[in-house]
Amino acid sequence: MTQLTIPKHLAFILDGNRRWAQIRGKPTFFGHKKGIESVKNILIHAQKLGIKIITVYGFSTENWNRSEKEVNYLMNLFESFINRHIQNFHKRGISLRHLGAIERLPQTLQKKIKQAIALTKNNEELIFNIALNYGGRDEVVRTVKKIIKKGHKEKDITMELINKNLDTGGLPDPDMIIRTSGEKRLSGFLPWQGTYSELYFPAIHWPDFDEKALDETIKEYNKRQRRFGK
Repeated sequence: MTQLTIPKHLAFILDGNRRWAQIRGKPTFFGHKKGIESVKNILIHAQKLGIKIITVYGFSTENWNRSEKEVNYLMNLFESFINRHIQNFHKRGISLRHLGAIERLPQTLQKKIKQAIALTKNNEELIFNIALNYGGRDEVVRTVKKIIKKGHKEKDITMELINKNLDTGGLPDPDMIIRTSGEKRLSGFLPWQGTYSELYFPAIHWPDFDEKALDETIKEYNKRQRRFGK
């Protein structure tokens, strides 16, 4: 049997939570709650497979346009997720990083994220990037501002400098970007980093994305021939 190549970095757009709940006659919140537990399960299985980086798109800069009730629920859900799982992640050697403009998030959530980052910063088994209040164009704007603030001149601008100042600075680009629920668009997710990523759009809704689905994703990745523009 041919040995499968394990990608180093997988990035996920967690789509379909609301549709999953609607199909079951449940409120939207039920889908979000089930979906965030899927994140935990996928992280643990990814670590067992030898994947080194998992990035998830949890909340975009456009998601603030949802109802106040849903937004508040999601913020509380993210905070609860960190409270319940960060110690276990730390024991497993998982490091948490945040992508996005953290300043707009609720103060209590900001505090939890910063504490989790500080606690796990030296862990090297797996890096878990969670994108909250993230938008690809917003990231580019923030990156340019960061470079200017550091005093760089036009002659200093290189792809390496931009890479270094992105939210994912220091990390390799995603090998594959997966959007569940069958939607075939990236919605502003990692536009710079995903330039040469393989794209995969399984029909399964995110709350149903389990260990078997991740295994199928690895098989799909192995069917691709990566060219990087060649």
